[in-house]
Amino acid sequence: MRTVFMGNPNFAIPALKAIHRSNHDLIAVVSNPPKPMGRGRSLHSTSVGEFAKKNDVKLIEPLSLTSKDLKVQLKKLKPDIFVVVAYKILPDKLIEIPVHGAINLHASLLPKYRGAGPIQWALMNGDKNTGVSIFQIKQKVDTGDILLQKRVKIHEDDNMHSLGMRLCETGANMLLETMKSIEEGKAFPVKQNPKAATKAPKITKNMTVIDWSWPSNKIHNWVRGLSPNPGMSSTLNSKKIRIFKTAIVDRKAGLPGSIVELTKTNLSVSTGEGVLSLLEVQIEGRRRMPIDEFLKGAKLGIGDKLGI
Repeated sequence: MRTVFMGNPNFAIPALKAIHRSNHDLIAVVSNPPKPMGRGRSLHSTSVGEFAKKNDVKLIEPLSLTSKDLKVQLKKLKPDIFVVVAYKILPDKLIEIPVHGAINLHASLLPKYRGAGPIQWALMNGDKNTGVSIFQIKQKVDTGDILLQKRVKIHEDDNMHSLGMRLCETGANMLLETMKSIEEGKAFPVKQNPKAATKAPKITKNMTVIDWSWPSNKIHNWVRGLSPNPGMSSTLNSKKIRIFKTAIVDRKAGLPGSIVELTKTNLSVSTGEGVLSLLEVQIEGRRRMPIDEFLKGAKLGIGDKLGI
């Protein structure tokens, strides 16, 4: 099928690669315009945009999805389908252009976790399983009919990055399977149950500050869900500390936020219910590092508090 791919981040790359390698005709890629990045603030395209450039695929980087020029440009391509992975909300006038409409890859088992942060919220809520949904795009976000779903197990040591990588690889294969079904006229869309819908809103800055009165398992899961970026944060000796990896410790708790165990290789902090061992951190002005390396230069003592 004549395919236009739309996406931005690294998460979309496995799907884009799969389509590029397939028998489908990747006629164009649509992605966000270049942004200034790095020390020199030179303009760089998105990960998806860079892939298109390196592989000589037509790249469209519109400032607006509602512009008449974009609609005309896409119509001229005579696409059979739009494939969307981690991109913007498409206006109806664009969805109507392809013969088979537009399909989207979403990293949850819809209607669960509709929204911008399905991977994060699955981890933050301590779920044991999540999955990938391929669905037909409709005007209302993440509400379209389901074409294919697959369940994916969440491992105990997963964070947002590791789980996201498995989901995007699974989703890439699912997209090819779905496109084949559509092409052969064997796709059977299933409506979502709106009563079973839950939300996965975008992560905001105020969500990333640790409340040490929370139980250990909740803090631990939020660290997993927000690692490696942006990471959960607190303060230590008046400096911001980002926390990327923790482990739940089976011992008696003290005052929430206080250091209850301190050795050359271990820093354990009391929570509202239990104790957490900090494994990977980044103190303000320094790089991310394992806890034993951080403790080499840290002036800390039992009873010192985080979050003050």
